[in-house]
Amino acid sequence: MNYFTRQVQLWGEEVQASLTTKRIAIIGSGGLGSSLGIGLGSSGIGEIHLVDFDTVSLHNIHRQIAFKLEDENKPKAKVLGSLLEARYGGVKVVPHLMDFDTFTCKGIEVDLILDATDNLPTRAAINAYAKRVSTPWIYGSVEAFNGQVCFFEKSSFDAFKVLNKTPEGIAAPIVMHIASLQANLALRYLAGLSVKKDVLYYLYFDAAGELIHQTFSMPV
Repeated sequence: MNYFTRQVQLWGEEVQASLTTKRIAIIGSGGLGSSLGIGLGSSGIGEIHLVDFDTVSLHNIHRQIAFKLEDENKPKAKVLGSLLEARYGGVKVVPHLMDFDTFTCKGIEVDLILDATDNLPTRAAINAYAKRVSTPWIYGSVEAFNGQVCFFEKSSFDAFKVLNKTPEGIAAPIVMHIASLQANLALRYLAGLSVKKDVLYYLYFDAAGELIHQTFSMPV
């Protein structure tokens, strides 16, 4: 428990020990996935599945904080998995070098799914799968200087209009900001703390540089 001293101060040894029984899947090991993995990989969660078929690209490293220049062309999920196990040896990390649809065919049961993808069609597929297996999931998206997060339980991603479009540029810090919100929701849920579900959090910087935080109730 020495490793988790600060967390144990929050919720005690019993809750901390319960996290070892939890299993999560992070879909995508890029910008959001890197920050999610680092934020959750050393929290005491027992098993983390990383799903990503892609390799590290030079033009993405600035916002994918798990990777270094020498990781270029290596599988993202494997590199991220090695980093997480190096930070905390008690976590079991399973990289899946495949797309999400292929991963779903494995029938792996998890307590929570975290979206760290970069396109709406895949998020719609995550939503459909999560509903089919009755598993909650946390959506996160980033573009330019804004981002969105939602803990989906009863609501559905079908409320969004799904388009396959090329996103605008992305500032690295907002990626970490959105992933941090996702990770906090995930950890609170897995630790048995209260979490506001089916509410969309929308964060953005306005023209004056002020960070604006809005919430919207999702239809259920």
